[in-house]
Amino acid sequence: MERRNFLILAGGAVLAWSSRAAAAPRVEKLVLSDAEWKKRLTPAAYHILREEGTEAPFSSPLDREKRSGLFVCAACALPLFPSRFKFDSGTGWPSFYDVLPGHVETEIDRKLFVPRTEYHCARCGGHHGHVLKDGPKPTGLRYCNNGLALRFIPDPA
Repeated sequence: MERRNFLILAGGAVLAWSSRAAAAPRVEKLVLSDAEWKKRLTPAAYHILREEGTEAPFSSPLDREKRSGLFVCAACALPLFPSRFKFDSGTGWPSFYDVLPGHVETEIDRKLFVPRTEYHCARCGGHHGHVLKDGPKPTGLRYCNNGLALRFIPDPA
């Protein structure tokens, strides 16, 4: 490929990426003390959201939720996933192929032998799960979420 064509293609890719990043809404942070989080959350939800725990697979009714609606952070109610992004991954955890732009933040989790990408709510920092590259089209991603870290709000009838 000619250098000129490469530079044009690369520039277009950077512009496309930066326009998506620029379009993501800025989420105001919610910072509470550990004691306040313990008052707000059940012990099981606290363990997942604040201590990066994991619930047992197939334990969440949200894994089987099929209605139209919105999945929000259980700690702060920030919308994360419209139900149209949900799919049945067969893993036992609610799974989504995309997330609302700017509503999660990621970091590398090195707790196991293989590094994984962990994601957290952009507002409260609550741990939700891991994003893996084995999801369906169009993204090829699987946001594998703990059900206790979510609350489902059905669309009005």
